[in-house]
Amino acid sequence: MAFEFRRISAALLMAAMPVVLASCASSASSGAPATVNAGANRSGIYPDITAIVSAETQQMSDQEAADTAARLSALSHRRSSGAISEAEYRRQLAELQALRDSHGKTTLSEIEGAK
Repeated sequence: MAFEFRRISAALLMAAMPVVLASCASSASSGAPATVNAGANRSGIYPDITAIVSAETQQMSDQEAADTAARLSALSHRRSSGAISEAEYRRQLAELQALRDSHGKTTLSEIEGAK
């Protein structure tokens, strides 16, 4: 049985050999697509990984983040304590959600310069 398995393995190997050798052959067709993207072919240019990278836009400062967090916490506390009506809470929440929804588009247009 082991001998038959070896014979079958050898026959399969011999049958697959032309396919393997054909795949290694180079094709000289001029119509073949390039394997490397032309934009990625920068063989003579090396990236400078020591360059200091700066942000595209001004980042939120720690003070601005703290102010926003305090504003949201105060709004939540006033709602839970009953100092603010449900309608006023919903109005302020809608204002903040509108800011959230439009902020990304506004910032992107400022970055791209297409105000």
